[in-house]
Amino acid sequence: MLDRFTSLEALAKVAATGSFSAAGRALGLSQTMITKHVAALEERLGARLFHRTTRKVSITDAGQTYLEAASRALAELEAAEDAIAADRIEPRGLLRVAAPVSFGVRRLAPLIPRFSRRYPKVAVELGLNDRLVDLVDEGWDVAVRIGILRDSSLVARRLAPCRTILCAAPAYLVAHAVPRTVADLSRHNCLSYTLSRFTGAGRWMFGANREVEVGVSGDLRANSGDALRLAAVAGQGLIYEPTFIVADDLSAGRLVAIALDHPPIELGAIHAVYPGGRHPPAKVRAFIDFLAELYSPEPPWDRAPAPRPA
Repeated sequence: MLDRFTSLEALAKVAATGSFSAAGRALGLSQTMITKHVAALEERLGARLFHRTTRKVSITDAGQTYLEAASRALAELEAAEDAIAADRIEPRGLLRVAAPVSFGVRRLAPLIPRFSRRYPKVAVELGLNDRLVDLVDEGWDVAVRIGILRDSSLVARRLAPCRTILCAAPAYLVAHAVPRTVADLSRHNCLSYTLSRFTGAGRWMFGANREVEVGVSGDLRANSGDALRLAAVAGQGLIYEPTFIVADDLSAGRLVAIALDHPPIELGAIHAVYPGGRHPPAKVRAFIDFLAELYSPEPPWDRAPAPRPA
């Protein structure tokens, strides 16, 4: 089956040049192919589009009517192609970004003004949700995901490690014995994040390969890392959180890092993911490159040394 848009281009070129061979040269096609395209249109429409003689080719009334409509369609198509090509070259338009709540509030939102100054033609919609959003079905251009990625058709770029740290408020550590081993955690009020497989309610994991598992308990569980952080700052108990959540409190002394006999784990990494395709829009590439630039070689929340462990 012949491509209909090429057939429309052939129609327009034959009408403009008055010649099948000249139209072929203009479009980079043979005269035979131009003839086939026009014949296919005539068969589809059931009408003759050109009067043909040995000396000239002239358009019929039916051909002229169809050409006018075809010209509008071709112009709209070219405009759409130009717009898409421009989107691939110049960052512009609405960029819809999905991210987990705590990371979005703490580590993305403060960067948006800087991104907007660099790319003034891009408007950002930031959607914060701790559930796993479907980028394609929900229309997100890019998402930040934390942890170990599932196999999918999405393209992923690693932005930074996701380190964890055990910490508590100075007041809590004054009132309770400071834990020195993972076994000591059984005697402490451990505030747990319910959405984590590794630092969640009932068990925490330690070690470079998550090889050490310890049972924990406490009087607060939450599906928000920031809710647990606030409770820990108030002296309620220990928290085992990603460093991007607690780094500011550690630097300010509101929380104190605790070193045990096994190191805290890494929760995989922080990635930017976007729907698969050979040519992501320039706005998506610009945003991911922007984050990678700011998070390299170490993310800012891991650059400042934390206070010495208690």
